Amino acid sequence: MTRPLTVLGIESSCDETAAAVLRIEPGAPTPTVLSDIVLGQAAAHAPFRGVVPEIAARAHVEGLDGVIAAAMREAGLGFAELDGVAATAGPGLIGGVMVGLVAGKAIALAHDKPLIAVNHLEGHALSPRLSAPVAFPYLLLLVSGGHCQFIAVLGLGQYRRLGSTIDDALGEAFDKTAKLLDLGFPGGPAVEALAAKGDPRRFELPRPLLGREGCDFSFAGLKTALVREVERLGAPSDQDKADLCASFQAAVLDVIEDRIRHAMRAFDGFWGAEGRLVVAGGVAANRAIRAKLEDLAETNRYAFYAPPSKWCTDNAAMIALAGAERLAAGFSDDLAVAARPRWPLDEVAALTRPSHKPGRKGAKA
Repeated sequence: MTRPLTVLGIESSCDETAAAVLRIEPGAPTPTVLSDIVLGQAAAHAPFRGVVPEIAARAHVEGLDGVIAAAMREAGLGFAELDGVAATAGPGLIGGVMVGLVAGKAIALAHDKPLIAVNHLEGHALSPRLSAPVAFPYLLLLVSGGHCQFIAVLGLGQYRRLGSTIDDALGEAFDKTAKLLDLGFPGGPAVEALAAKGDPRRFELPRPLLGREGCDFSFAGLKTALVREVERLGAPSDQDKADLCASFQAAVLDVIEDRIRHAMRAFDGFWGAEGRLVVAGGVAANRAIRAKLEDLAETNRYAFYAPPSKWCTDNAAMIALAGAERLAAGFSDDLAVAARPRWPLDEVAALTRPSHKPGRKGAKA
């Protein structure tokens, strides 16, 4: 890269409508985020205690133009001053992904700018580089929505899956716990807040795959055990709910500690790299999980990195960064590029070692 690159990023893969403008410059340790607009949809989905794909897609249609205009206005730029347009092309809820990708295509076509179709998971994988000069390679714990994986990030576009969930992802487990206990939506922050008021030793919940070889996760059994405890209690009191959340989170922390030790051994053995541990994705905003990871990194002599909380959840700044780094490396996409509901970071591993049986839409993880 011989000159600054300024990119508009668009994100619409789930229930946040987001746009951001970001600039990377030769020699600068981190990018400059010129604007970062996120329009949430929590109120629209709260009555259903989960994201409804049709409602999400309609909200993206209604809100995206205004969000993009606000991002450009806050950045103080016109479309002609952009070097490229990056839009999430998957994975995600296909209706929402299509809305954002079509908007990105239209802007790129109208203003003769290159389009960069970004993998949403790559956006998360690179998100710590928004605020810190995190060098490649690094070990990534990606905990975002329906994804829970250990990834060896070797370089831009070079990802090797070391482990993945074999059933529920961690974010799903948090959301289902909140739904079971009627804590409202979004579920993760509600479970974390209530766990701080509870007794983590009251309920003996399982630690799936604890002590097993490999780096895979499993949370379905933990969720089922929680269901059984709620059924046994009948009508849980507020303190019961707090204790259940605390016991659930304690089990999660034990599983993460066990799995990450295996992942570190795999990362050290295969890549022989300087130890760097990165956590990214919405669950990375959980303070107890972040503190546990920080302690584990220090114990194992790994440098620890995590994006600020505002860039853990879905946002367009990370999409703009992924687009800018790809554009700097000489990559762009044809306007015919398709939206993808499923798009693994490590497609070879997803096909040859699937953690889920591939469906008609392709490999999930």
